[in-house]
Amino acid sequence: MYNYAGQPWKTQERVREVISTLYTPNPDGYCGDEDNGQTSAWYVFSSLGFYPVCPGTDQYVIGSPLFEKATIQLENGNKLVIEAKDNNAENIYVNNIKMNGKVVDRNYFTHSELLKGGKIEMDMSAKPNKNRGVTKEAAPYSMTMELQD
Repeated sequence: MYNYAGQPWKTQERVREVISTLYTPNPDGYCGDEDNGQTSAWYVFSSLGFYPVCPGTDQYVIGSPLFEKATIQLENGNKLVIEAKDNNAENIYVNNIKMNGKVVDRNYFTHSELLKGGKIEMDMSAKPNKNRGVTKEAAPYSMTMELQD
């Protein structure tokens, strides 16, 4: 929810904390009830660096990827490559993002962007970038914002 509040670095911290503490290769290493795949889906998406938080929207909210590189072969024949430069256990913060060479300052990707495939580049850092994704326009869709306008 920090992405909605203009503090995406806090989302990145929490995502990595949950991935590293609630999902382990031990008998009790799987948090809670599976809920028809929801818990596993959260882990897989979050490991890639984004997650569909709000059903009914086409947005995938950006978190903190677990891998340095992942390639997804999409059903439409396109490939989506996600590269997280300098990604490791200390470098959990997304310093900046480029999608197909263009800077992304918002805190989400759209479904249609992802389906086009291409390359997402995330530069990772040990220190949060408190200037990226902090504007009102950078926030994912929220009905609450409609009610405030």
